[in-house]
Amino acid sequence: MKQKQDMEERAAALARYLVEEKATVRAAAKKFGISKSTVHKDLRERLPTFNPPLYQAVKVVLDSNKAERHIRGGIATRLKYQNAGKRPEKQNRNP
Repeated sequence: MKQKQDMEERAAALARYLVEEKATVRAAAKKFGISKSTVHKDLRERLPTFNPPLYQAVKVVLDSNKAERHIRGGIATRLKYQNAGKRPEKQNRNP
C-alpha cells in the first residue's frame, strides 16, 4: 500500500513541476532522477486515475511540447553545425 502512495505522490510532484515550469519530460526526468519512461507512465497512466484536473493541466503542457519538438530539434541541429567548425578547447587531463 505504501508503494502505491509513493508512486502517486511522485506522479503529483512531477505533474506540478511540469505545469509550473512548463518543462519537458526530459527535464523532469533529470530533475527527479528517474527515466523518461517512468515520467510518461506516471503522467499518462497513473495521474488520471487519482487527479484528473491536474492531468488536464499536464496534458496541455505535454501537447504543447509535442507540437514544438520539431522546432527544438531544428534549432539543436543548426547549433550543432554552426559549432562544427569550432574545435573544443583541450582539457588538461593531468593537473
